[in-house]
Amino acid sequence: MPHSPSHLLRAGFVALALAATPLLAAQAAPPPEGFADLSERLLPSVVSITSVKIAKSGDQAQGGPEMPIFPPGSPMEKLFRDFMDKNRRSLPGGGNTPPDERRQTALGSGFIIDPAGFVVTNNHVIDEANEISITLQDGSTLKATLVGTDPAVDLALLKVSADKPLPAVPFGDSDKERVGDWVIAIGNPLGLASTVTAGIVSARGRDIKQGRYDDFIQTDAAINQGNSGGPLFNMAGEVIGINTAILSRSGGSIGLGFSIPSNQAKNVITQLKDFGRIRRGWLGVKIQQVTPDIAESVGLKDPIGAMVASADENGPAAAAKVQGGDIIIKFNGTDIKEMRALPRIVADTPVGKQVPLVVWRDGKERTLQITLGELPDDNKPVLASVSPDKAVPTKPTELAGIGLKIAPITADTRDRFQIPNDQKGVVITDVATGTPAAEKGLKPGDVIVEVQQEEVKTPTDVTDRVERFRKMGRKSVLMLVQTSDGLHWVPLSLTATPKGQPG
Repeated sequence: MPHSPSHLLRAGFVALALAATPLLAAQAAPPPEGFADLSERLLPSVVSITSVKIAKSGDQAQGGPEMPIFPPGSPMEKLFRDFMDKNRRSLPGGGNTPPDERRQTALGSGFIIDPAGFVVTNNHVIDEANEISITLQDGSTLKATLVGTDPAVDLALLKVSADKPLPAVPFGDSDKERVGDWVIAIGNPLGLASTVTAGIVSARGRDIKQGRYDDFIQTDAAINQGNSGGPLFNMAGEVIGINTAILSRSGGSIGLGFSIPSNQAKNVITQLKDFGRIRRGWLGVKIQQVTPDIAESVGLKDPIGAMVASADENGPAAAAKVQGGDIIIKFNGTDIKEMRALPRIVADTPVGKQVPLVVWRDGKERTLQITLGELPDDNKPVLASVSPDKAVPTKPTELAGIGLKIAPITADTRDRFQIPNDQKGVVITDVATGTPAAEKGLKPGDVIVEVQQEEVKTPTDVTDRVERFRKMGRKSVLMLVQTSDGLHWVPLSLTATPKGQPG
């Protein structure tokens, strides 16, 4: 019988489907004598959050939160409905909603970081909410205002006013937490406020495909829907994570929970508190993973770093003379071991700061000085308008042993393959099956822009450089190719025996 698929949920809402992966049993350290004293100290700082989105009757709820579903007549269904009714009545206008409006209520968790009433939670808990309130451990409810949000890392900062200082908890250093360290989670799962669960740090640096800044702490402390935005504490009582998502087949906890590290959250929360918005560092490059083939083709010993596919001509990288084909191996003194680490490190660096950038170019390291810009809200390239080429009938050129036929970009090939007017390079007109080019996913209409980090303008440029590297005994040649998905560096084998030729 096939296994049913697992699902990744935002500790409150379905986010993504993934395949289940068996976990190896591990020997854990003996548990502490108990968590009672620590829990008693921390519980007053953790709050339940109720957010209400008011929609007109007949409106389509686009991407609204999914509420938990229980068997009809079950105790959990009654408990949840009673909780919802109580919170609906406690909100302004909750008992007198006009008949032409629908109130969509979502539950989540949060924690107080400042006695003045600043509360941290997930962005998805309060996204598009018209009303937000928090409930303290003593049962009192306070209306909250939104200070700012950062959807990119799913964080939000709220502010409440109280007649006395509120119990706050500090952030800890998430980088010091080791796999196997004990942690506790406190939150509001399924409306059950002030729930404490315990577990360990199961893994670090998890990428769960939620965004470019993924760097989650994985824990087996039970996290369920409604825990979103709640804290993950270390044994010193410091917040080292914000509980955000779970991997589950049923929607309930199976010991695979994910938390935003506190060291990633602290910078975000500080900026939201000070400015109400986020300013992220920006290099102005498009990057791709360095594969073993790419590393070999440029003489790099190991496949590390982030390869620059292109640099925005108006960005900080271009101003610092970063070039397409450079491999960024160190940023501001930090080694870049894999591509996905670079955007996160750059984003956390202050805008306007000058930092050293070490790149691999022409077989050796070079150090450049770069002054970071601010990540634009919209960084889409604008295509320039130029006059079309004159039609020049040209017979395609075959790249022997690679499986490609190529031709110059002319008015005819631009029209045939819908190539933008400002695109430069050499167009691929045919790809043979069973060849290195086909194995790398190249297809007719893709455009070769560079070969081994040198621009190409004609088919002869391409063939000459390929043959030069063959004579040098290189195993592969590196091409910068413009595809429908953007610019990519593609390593093509020069040693494979072709199984077919272009027709």
